[in-house]
Order: sequence, then C-alpha cells, then structure tokens
Amino acid sequence: MDGMDGMDDLDGGPEGGAPWKRMSKEELENQYSPSRWVVRLGAEEALRTYSQIGNEAGPEVPQVHLPYFIGEEATKRAQATGRNLLDVPYGDGEGEKLDIYFPEAVSEGLPFLVFFHGGYWQSGSKDSSAFMVGPLTAQGVAVVIVAYDVAPKGTLDQMVAQVTQSIVFVQKQYPGNQGIYLCGHSAGAHLAAMMLLANWTKHGVTPNLKGFFLVSGIYDLEPVMHTSENASLLTTLEDAQRNSPQWHLKTAPTQPVDPACRILVTVGQHDSPEFHRQSRELYQTLRRGGWKVSFEELHDVDHFEILWNLTQKDYVLTQQRKPSTK
Repeated sequence: MDGMDGMDDLDGGPEGGAPWKRMSKEELENQYSPSRWVVRLGAEEALRTYSQIGNEAGPEVPQVHLPYFIGEEATKRAQATGRNLLDVPYGDGEGEKLDIYFPEAVSEGLPFLVFFHGGYWQSGSKDSSAFMVGPLTAQGVAVVIVAYDVAPKGTLDQMVAQVTQSIVFVQKQYPGNQGIYLCGHSAGAHLAAMMLLANWTKHGVTPNLKGFFLVSGIYDLEPVMHTSENASLLTTLEDAQRNSPQWHLKTAPTQPVDPACRILVTVGQHDSPEFHRQSRELYQTLRRGGWKVSFEELHDVDHFEILWNLTQKDYVLTQQRKPSTK
C-alpha cells in the first residue's frame, strides 16, 4: 500500500526486541485491554453495549454511539428474513455450528464472506455477530458466521482446528463459489490469520480463498502470556508460538497459495499502541513474504467501533474483490 514503505523500520518483532518486553506488568495489562481505550463510552459501558447490543439502546444514546448497537438485533433481523440456514454443523462437536445467510438471488456461484467473532478467545457468539449480513447480502454476497468453542472449553489449538474445518466445509458444500473471503475481528482476526498457515492438502480440498480482512487483531500471542487474559489460554511459550501467525510467518515464511489473494490489515485509530504495532508488523511480514497486502488505519474509531465499518455499503468486499477482477 502506498505510504507504508517506511513502516519496515519500526522497532519491534523478534529481531529488534519487541517494545512490550520493556513494559511494566501494569502497562502491558493496559495495552492489551481494549475496553480501556474506548473514546466515547466508559470501559464498562463499552463492553456491555458491545456484548448485549440492541434493545438497551434508548433515545438517550447519542447518534455517535450507534456503532456499538449492531449485534444481537441485527442478527435477529437477518435470521428473520428466512434466506438462511441456521446452526448448520460443520463438525461433530456440539459447538461446531455455523449460520449461512444468502442474498435474494441464490446461486452456486456466489462469493462467500466467512466471519469469525472476537472476544479474546473466551467470549462472543455467532448469535450476535451477523451485523454485516444486510449490506453484504444486498450486494449478492453470502455470509457465513462461524461458532467455535471459546475457552475454557476450547483450547487455542482446538479453535484453530475448528475454524479450519469450517472453511473446508464451506468449500465442499459450495465448490462453485466465486471466492471465499475470511474476516475476523480481534481474536477472530487472529484465527483468520492462522488460516494463512493452514495445510489444506491434509483436508482433501483447497478452499478458493480470495481475500482476508483482519480487523484489530493480535498476531503474536507471547505478550498475552503476561496479562490476565492468559488465565485460561496459554501455559507455555510453545503454546504462544504455535498459535502465533506472526511468529510462523517470520521464522518460516509461507508463500501465497494464490498470488491474487488479497489481505487487508486494519486497526482503529484509537486502538492501543500495542494493537497498532501488532497490525503493522503483520503487514510488514506479509509484504516481505510476497503477499498482496494492504494496511489501513481507520480514522476516529476504537477497537469496538471499527466493526461499524463492516456494515457500510461498498466497504467490506470492494477493497478486495475489485482489484482481483482486473
């Protein structure tokens, strides 16, 4: 992306000594607590509105807060259209379900956007994550919202395996698709990024991956080991490295299966400096590895408000789909 060349010189990453290693425990905790960086709501209110989203948004809520209120109610509206398949099993586990939302003109040759929710791998649900369905199905895109077993029931290894299986399922069910685009927010962006490393051969199918939208994610998990978020997630450095796309891409660069596959790494202006660093370094690493990758900082949004951009008409897929048709 134009203007990003100078980012190669940023301090950070395994070679330069990551800046998080010089932080106190308190500062590290602060950096990896997104609710502490919201700019228009207090931390508690931001988390409440993000997770409960909907009927509690009364007339006293200013218009500027509306990005928070897009989850459960939007999902209910999407489910009420009837153009969907709900709780479709993609595996044998109880939590291995996905919802598929179709545009009015259903055909085998649709593009599919597959979304993985955030929640620090410990919360979140597909049942409050269909907020982008309306704008995308209106453009002829099918949307798949994936559930996975969050901690403590699920381990990170299990979550990565489940996300992999969900993509295999979509490709096998809709082999004539016009492209599968992966999108994840926060922890979901991490899970989507792990798919850059997937060994599809052992699954017997290579999905038609055309784009990745990585929104305010964490891609190097080692810093998380030193925060309270680690309680039910990571026990060893090996756990962190095994589940860190940034670590894998730096130590053993992975070449794109499809050189036309595009990646957009985004972060909110008001995300913490560590979230900015993580996104910038992933972008740099992917670019060096030959991936077709762009970086974008979204103006005047925080870690939660950034999701609002996924609901905007002509935003999500046009950044990736149009260039690939040239």
